[in-house]
Amino acid sequence: MTKNMELGLFISRVMLGISFFIHGFAKFQGGIEKTAGWFESMGIPGFLAYVVATIELVGGVAMILGLGTQVIAVLFGIIMVVAILKVKLSAGFLGNGQMAGYELDLLLLVLSTLLALNGSRLYSLDQHLYPLRSKKG
Repeated sequence: MTKNMELGLFISRVMLGISFFIHGFAKFQGGIEKTAGWFESMGIPGFLAYVVATIELVGGVAMILGLGTQVIAVLFGIIMVVAILKVKLSAGFLGNGQMAGYELDLLLLVLSTLLALNGSRLYSLDQHLYPLRSKKG
């Protein structure tokens, strides 16, 4: 992989991690019980709000650090697919005036897919924990 490609993956990894971390933090800061109630109002079990918020918060930090990037990216991707299908699809791509559309969710899904397929070794903890994997082409 070229240096430019690795740099692009690194930037994508850090920005995706920051985005998910902030969303997870906001869920806990705003009262996770409110988020759980909102999940239940959409027919999603409330306990999944805790699961999603934890994945976003802890996974965001792990993504920034480059720890388990591909696994975390898959989890982020699952969250985005559910968010798009269950919450945002009815609002349309750009939104409907009452709710934002799914354009940002789709971009987060695409970035998650990119990192799930390719990983990101530049400045990552994975590179130091699993040095033999970095020799792959």
